[in-house]
Amino acid sequence: MFSTLWIFVMFNYLYADVFGLMDSSTLKQLLSGTVGSTRITPAFLFGGALLMEIPIAMVVLSRVLEYRANRWANIVAGVLKTVAVLASMFVTKPASYYVFFGCIEIACTALIVFLAWRWTADASPA
Repeated sequence: MFSTLWIFVMFNYLYADVFGLMDSSTLKQLLSGTVGSTRITPAFLFGGALLMEIPIAMVVLSRVLEYRANRWANIVAGVLKTVAVLASMFVTKPASYYVFFGCIEIACTALIVFLAWRWTADASPA
């Protein structure tokens, strides 16, 4: 179940980014190397890659980790991604499509945290 939720949230991350590339004002800023007041540098992109690797890795880790590690990995990863998306809402005034996807992403990662928190060793996560 957790890996399915991580796949669902990753599709939302992906489509929020795809829609951002279709937004001409955002695309112009990306091509200029600065979005709002944020400079898009190789270090910034590497940080973004690290942040996106979390849900990608969680698809596999949710299937292979033993109960205790699996539970805590989902809690920690879910909290990190929830906070990251929440914080991104306040960097600049987000477009309506970004708020839409962001709310779904926040709800999904918060659900992952909630379900992992309540998960007991004798109960299946599915």
